[in-house]
Amino acid sequence: MWRLLVLLFCFFPLTAVGARFDHRDWSELLARHVDVREGGKVSLVDYRGMATNRAQLEHYLDALARVPQAEYARWAENEQLAFLINLYNAATIELILQRYPELDSIRDLGSWFRSPWKRDFIALFGRQYSLDDIEHGMIRADFTDPRIHFAVNCASIGCPMLRESAYTGSELNEQLEEQTQRFLGDRSRNRASENALELSAIFKWYRDDFARGWRGHHSLSEFLYDYRQALGLSSRQARALQENKLAIRFLDYDWRLNDVAGAPH
Repeated sequence: MWRLLVLLFCFFPLTAVGARFDHRDWSELLARHVDVREGGKVSLVDYRGMATNRAQLEHYLDALARVPQAEYARWAENEQLAFLINLYNAATIELILQRYPELDSIRDLGSWFRSPWKRDFIALFGRQYSLDDIEHGMIRADFTDPRIHFAVNCASIGCPMLRESAYTGSELNEQLEEQTQRFLGDRSRNRASENALELSAIFKWYRDDFARGWRGHHSLSEFLYDYRQALGLSSRQARALQENKLAIRFLDYDWRLNDVAGAPH
């Protein structure tokens, strides 16, 4: 019997049947340095505090970088997605800390010739990637769940809040759902007027992602209708949205740094 178990382990190692990456370092940093406000719908980052714990952040990013691509490929999809979202968010913090506090926006880290999202500085699978590579080349390319847009954070006031704990494969669906409810319930970013929905520009930039068939949604309106309560729609507004009679407008995006140091208390 024991010989059979040894053979099974050799051919089907633990990583192939539900391995989990330990995101504890990242979760500890988030719990310590993310300030949740507005009833849980908004968060700001204590970048000064993050800077004092930068060694822990770098240790976490180094651990992510050491994961072999073949091992990652054997993980369940929810483990892969949690891994990539955490990587994106942690790398964004690291990018900000490279020039903090001498910047007012993540866009200050770019130039006329290259945006900050195209800088190759993220070590993974034996090479260097950019934030765009992670978000567009991996997350959006490999996963159809549009709720990812409420999980990745671009270090800006206009972004969906940076979550105060790491994403994990075992809780990912619940975490993404909570992030969606939080973002859609934030009236500074998404709100309804008498005859229109005023939405974050995220829905303009990634409109097609909300119409790729996730949960049977084939349009942005169908996605929004399912979240009509989070948006605070009346029954009349919800019906108008369902019948494509509710105008949708997009708000200006606030690119200021989501820094707790610059926010009123």
